Amino acid sequence: MTAYSELLDSLSKKNNHPQDAFDKFYEFVNKTVGIKLFTLTTFDIPNAVAQRVYSNMPIEYPVSGIKPIEKSSWTETVLDGHKSFVANNIDDIAKVFSDFKLIQSLGCQSVCNLPIIVDGQLLGTVNCLDKENYFTLEKINELEKIKLPAISCFLLNLIKKT
Repeated sequence: MTAYSELLDSLSKKNNHPQDAFDKFYEFVNKTVGIKLFTLTTFDIPNAVAQRVYSNMPIEYPVSGIKPIEKSSWTETVLDGHKSFVANNIDDIAKVFSDFKLIQSLGCQSVCNLPIIVDGQLLGTVNCLDKENYFTLEKINELEKIKLPAISCFLLNLIKKT
């Protein structure tokens, strides 16, 4: 069974949701573009807080409580502008992420944050990190293809909260 069909199967069955779907989504994205660090984050914009809801490295980047959103060029690009953010070296990452040393220690020196938008509303971001200069135009175009499955996962997460 392909990673995509496993993801669809996970989304349609009532099982360990949304964790199982997130796991299958990670497998699908990893087969699509290959990544070292993969997280999913949701945002409560009115209250200026973010929450990591999935991590493929739960020890280094645990799923945890909420944290404040700090205004930066990243928030302007991703949260306000609904555009992807790409930084392909650790110096550019350090400009917007205070945890850049941890990122670097994991062998990651590039990041692509994909905002997932439905009807003008931000559902969350898909955060992919890997080695320096990893996110070429080709990789970014491949990541665009994961938006529809990402929407399904974020909507499932919303359903399970209610």
